[in-house]
Amino acid sequence: MSRALIVVDVQNDFCEGGSLAVDGGGAVAQSITDLVGANRASGDYDVVVATKDWHVDPGEHFADPDVGPNFVDTWPVHCVADTDGAAFHPALQIAIDELFLKGRHTASYTGFDGGSIADETVRLGEWLSERGVTEVDVVGLAIDHCVRATALDAVEAGFATTVLVDLCAGVAPDTTEAALEEMAAAGISLA
Repeated sequence: MSRALIVVDVQNDFCEGGSLAVDGGGAVAQSITDLVGANRASGDYDVVVATKDWHVDPGEHFADPDVGPNFVDTWPVHCVADTDGAAFHPALQIAIDELFLKGRHTASYTGFDGGSIADETVRLGEWLSERGVTEVDVVGLAIDHCVRATALDAVEAGFATTVLVDLCAGVAPDTTEAALEEMAAAGISLA
């Protein structure tokens, strides 16, 4: 059995000062760095991967400037490819085995949509399976959106899935609570 850590979207635009900031995003970045530094040294994770929102032209995912975002399926402009907003938060200082970019031309909430930077046709689930991964821990931003979607897809793909809640931050208390309930009902462990 092999265990992976999936670090979801710990990017500048989702942290304090970003265009779609989550309170506590910077602290989450530091906490993940602390965890991975300790756990890579002790061998708790066989692989560590990360995802990024990487928008080139995601269509209606970005709100019409004349209408504004509804924060359900339209959002402020964020994580535009090759911009500082799409970069990892500076407190996230970890060695990753692979990076998966999602949302180039569509809305994308799950890391399992992401293509490897080495070969964008290789998706996250395939990459993990090829390395014998059977268990995943999921951390990052935001727990009520992309962490939730990634964890749900992980368990659906057959991975034993745990969300490390203290290494995540949410957009809002009500959507965070709903996401936690949905994930628990799907068989995801919350730690």
